[in-house]
Amino acid sequence: MKTKLIEIIKEASELFKEGYYGTKKTSFKGKKDLVTQYDVAVETFLKEKFTEEFRDFNIIAEESDNKDIEFNNSIIIDPIDGTTNFVNGLVHCAISVGVYKNKKPYMGIVYNPILEQFYFAEVGKGAYLNDEKISVNQDHELMTSLMATGFPYTGATNREDLDFVIKNLETILPRCQDIRRLGSAAIDICMVAAGNYGGFYEINLKPWDVSAGIIILTEAGGKVTNIDGEAFDMFEDKCIVASNRKIHGEILECLEA
Repeated sequence: MKTKLIEIIKEASELFKEGYYGTKKTSFKGKKDLVTQYDVAVETFLKEKFTEEFRDFNIIAEESDNKDIEFNNSIIIDPIDGTTNFVNGLVHCAISVGVYKNKKPYMGIVYNPILEQFYFAEVGKGAYLNDEKISVNQDHELMTSLMATGFPYTGATNREDLDFVIKNLETILPRCQDIRRLGSAAIDICMVAAGNYGGFYEINLKPWDVSAGIIILTEAGGKVTNIDGEAFDMFEDKCIVASNRKIHGEILECLEA
């Protein structure tokens, strides 16, 4: 499965690059939530190929109607994670594909075709960036750790979500080295896996934003929980907290729901 999965995603990346460097038509799914014709085109390509090749799996995808699809043996697709970056010519955007068997992690791929960064993990076999094994960093203190976060689109209309962003920035920023906001949760989680960040947190992410990244991070030695420090449920939990494991407790102490 691995070889064919990678082959299909690399093929889809040609569409991705065509859109990134070409003319895009944009529309809005929400007040700030962009979608382009390339989100749809890449997703359609991946769904058709995956359905043809992997008949034992169903497909859950960002731009599709998923209401009648049961999460079990599932391939979870984000055709362009970081669409706002994609539209504005910023390089932090990626195809994200998480593969689950019996609801359990199996394989994760996050591919940024613009920077040629290919993150891959298979459960029990480690995590890789462009065929080089990666692991989380060794920071043991939050104060020496670079953190990442994201701002939910709902902050434009939901005061509680905006308050979460502001309140937790005020709490965590003085206690860490600094905070970055690049605009792609899939890439952010992979950058924790590769040791660039010590940790990452965000609210209101969807399964397609995180399904691949959490497999890659876990295989790189990291930890993923909800804001209460419990096992993270990508279909139910509002907040994800990801880290190098060593500073996880400190991050949780800072965050307030």
